[in-house]
Amino acid sequence: MKKHPPPNGKNGARDPNQNEFGIIWELSAYPFKLRAGDVFQFEGRLCRVLRVNYSSAVVIMSLPVREFKTRFDKPVRFQPAPKRFYISPDSEVTVLNRKARR
Repeated sequence: MKKHPPPNGKNGARDPNQNEFGIIWELSAYPFKLRAGDVFQFEGRLCRVLRVNYSSAVVIMSLPVREFKTRFDKPVRFQPAPKRFYISPDSEVTVLNRKARR
């Protein structure tokens, strides 16, 4: 993460007429809305964020257990692998497991 420039013009001579330069150095507190480990609900299913970078967030969603009968009337159940998909790290979803800051 970027660091703020040193105070009092120690990063070279500052011209008081260049107010626009200060806008470049304004940093947001945290650039991403989503963080790794967040849990949210999508299409009625719980999803977990695996990793987040500047362009995407990798999310996994568990799929329901599949149950069916074979041709010989034997019941079969199996759990498919979780589905992986990518979303924007700035997606506005309600995070269920993040604690509110005091």
